[in-house]
Amino acid sequence: MMQVFTRASLPLLALFVLYSGKALPAENEMPIAPFRVEIPEAALEDLRGRLANTRLPDQIPDTSWEYGTERAYLEELLDYWANDFDWRAQEARINAFDQFRTEIDGVDLHFIHQRSTNSGAMPLLLVHGWPGSISEFLGVIPSLTDPASHGGDAGTDAFHLIAPSLPGFGFSGIPAGRGYNPERIAHMLAALMERLGYESYALAGGDWGAIINRHLANHYPERLIGLHSNMIIAPPPEDEALRDRAAPEELSLTGARAAYMRNETGYQQIQGTKPQTLGYGLNDSPAGTAAWIVEKFHGWSDLPQGPEGDLNGNFSMDDLLTNISIYWFTGTITSSTRIYYENRNTPAEKPVGYIDVPTGVSIFPAEIYLAPRAWVEAGYDLRHWTVMPRGGHFAALEQPELYLNDLREFYRLLR
Repeated sequence: MMQVFTRASLPLLALFVLYSGKALPAENEMPIAPFRVEIPEAALEDLRGRLANTRLPDQIPDTSWEYGTERAYLEELLDYWANDFDWRAQEARINAFDQFRTEIDGVDLHFIHQRSTNSGAMPLLLVHGWPGSISEFLGVIPSLTDPASHGGDAGTDAFHLIAPSLPGFGFSGIPAGRGYNPERIAHMLAALMERLGYESYALAGGDWGAIINRHLANHYPERLIGLHSNMIIAPPPEDEALRDRAAPEELSLTGARAAYMRNETGYQQIQGTKPQTLGYGLNDSPAGTAAWIVEKFHGWSDLPQGPEGDLNGNFSMDDLLTNISIYWFTGTITSSTRIYYENRNTPAEKPVGYIDVPTGVSIFPAEIYLAPRAWVEAGYDLRHWTVMPRGGHFAALEQPELYLNDLREFYRLLR
């Protein structure tokens, strides 16, 4: 017999089918149910109908991305979404991995749990951010779990991979109350790993994943093998002598990225103050959802053609639309943005202090936030530092080989 879970708030009536089998054992008897993504055909038809009726705004002649998402690119993307994009193929790609859901802190948490055939593999919790999803990691999961088949070493590079959808994102449930800030989500993920039976494990992630993982390291250092981040958070040290140790060239890069981001943070103000108002438009319009998300992929990536460059040089439309479609079919574009509001308005439980967990850092030049090494050393037990030749915010998707190799290199130090 199968259980069918519906979410009443979804206008597209997307159903996620959980095939009830024997629940995995858990320390508190909460069931862990196998999960498959199965979007009904009616939802795909609804999407095509909405795309056919899209009403796009005008764009000033001879402008590109400086006003926001470029109309010509969006028209191309929407046409591909409506006529050529194969969601069923992407759905099958996701379902090729072992997926589950379990309730934690009042939310049904979805996660990929792909175990390596190497019984001695290191457990790795890989955490996404906004506007990303588990789809960012689909290309690197096989290499992490089966390194011998993908250029790695079975003895030193194998991981048991756990990749959750954050609460309110993708295939996880939507929190019904306030307060699900990154710190609270960190506690949820710690509970997930405990429920799965992992007494110690490694961390990796960027964006909100990096922030959540920092909270995990702050609260549960004794459980962690290491912390790898491709967006390390390190404010200037209070100690002036430590602050002044930063190399001038690093301070220059930090300042340049901060200056660039001053014109890139409007979304933070909206999502951090009035996410519900924004959500009415985005949740009703696939074109709006696509434009809102793809503008971040454009603005936060290392485009070879420069700041007005073509995204097709970095990402396939299939990759972009798989991520966008997850937000659309699950109706989570609004709930996902609330993490910005909760981060601003939920009091901290424990101030973040020195992170006494072995830390590895990948510095991608087009990352939205860069910190000098001296600042990171003041706040973390830094063991590994790599400055990448190229790449941006969505590292695992944009530069998978660079990302994967650095993750492997760091955790080899800790095995």
